[in-house]
Amino acid sequence: MLLLSAAAWGEEWKFSFEQRTRYEGRWGINFGQDPDEGYALPRTRLGLTYTPVSWLKVSALAQDARAPGYATASASYRDPLDLQEAYVEINGEKKTGFSMLAGRQMVNYGEARLIGSPQWGNVARTWDQAHVSYKWTRWRAEALLVSPVKVQPAAFNRVVLGDRIWGAYVTGREAWGKTQADFYVLRHDKNRPGGFTAGSTALGTDRMGVNAYGFRLTGPMVGQFHYGMEGVFQNGKVAGAEHLAGAYYGGVNRAVEMGSRKVTLTGEYKYASGTENPADLTRSGTFDQFYPANHDKFGHEDLVGWRNIHNVRGMAVAGVTKRLSVTLMYDSSWLASARDALYNGAGNAVARSALGVAGRHVGQEVDLFSTFKVGQRWSFGAGYGYFVVGEFVRKTTPGVSPQLVYFFHTFSL
Repeated sequence: MLLLSAAAWGEEWKFSFEQRTRYEGRWGINFGQDPDEGYALPRTRLGLTYTPVSWLKVSALAQDARAPGYATASASYRDPLDLQEAYVEINGEKKTGFSMLAGRQMVNYGEARLIGSPQWGNVARTWDQAHVSYKWTRWRAEALLVSPVKVQPAAFNRVVLGDRIWGAYVTGREAWGKTQADFYVLRHDKNRPGGFTAGSTALGTDRMGVNAYGFRLTGPMVGQFHYGMEGVFQNGKVAGAEHLAGAYYGGVNRAVEMGSRKVTLTGEYKYASGTENPADLTRSGTFDQFYPANHDKFGHEDLVGWRNIHNVRGMAVAGVTKRLSVTLMYDSSWLASARDALYNGAGNAVARSALGVAGRHVGQEVDLFSTFKVGQRWSFGAGYGYFVVGEFVRKTTPGVSPQLVYFFHTFSL
């Protein structure tokens, strides 16, 4: 979002405004388990930032997100006028030394595979948080506590710290040559007030505690190739079950010239573990994806999440002009454990074969979408996605192939 200075108020005041509306048509929702829908998703934001001195910033952002015409819209689509951000930051602009931030803010760590605020979502996740960091020339070490805001469409969103992630996150910019490196140790705690209910059994408890130990590396390779990788190991407790899980991502990309156009080609593989025997309540092996910004990482329709999954993706992004880009994307996904569930982009179970006899192949998705910018304030986009269901989906759901058609426009100040 672009910021616009208000000279009449002085340089220390900055205002921002954004209005985005997306029009969607979806068929085969939840593989035919839910009715088809067509709706508009208008979202309006108004922000104000006050910087009285160089080391202090106070910021707030109001957001109004609606879904007219969407009869069954969830809290991720609809949240009338609410507080999206409100925080105080000290020494945030300093290149070295201590800094801190406390309040409500949209955040992304790394490539947002575990902690993110997906802007594609109409409401867009935000966090109640506090962090303290120390910056060197190339490295930054941070102690953090973040809690996803529980959206209440009929009321103002309140702080609910019963679902929280805390720990340490270290980032190196050009740590070795041009390599960027992230290392983190995080803890995800969740109790009943925070929304955890899976432990309401005689065996377990009404809470979970998952530890995640991870790394992320990105940088250049030979021949103008660039790579990215991220690995996460988890242990802990989920209700009464011992939790042991892991996930991995690896990808390469390269920009090539096709005529007078530049095309970026990408290939990726992603894996996240599942529970081999869900009937054994003493063992948990399903990777906890925390709260990522998953849009586009497993397909444009967001039908698959980073849990119990193998996924391969190929993508080509063409810069047709300086203002127009076109993307073609292909995904194929299959289950890591045939007895565990298929999980959607939000991490919720969609379908399951308790005996593991429905196969593993989830399906394939092809997406084509484009964005176009007009000046500095307007942008437009449109896209189409089609999912070809695999054996597992055909045998565990009505087997309808999901489709998505959309158009959006955004105006920013």
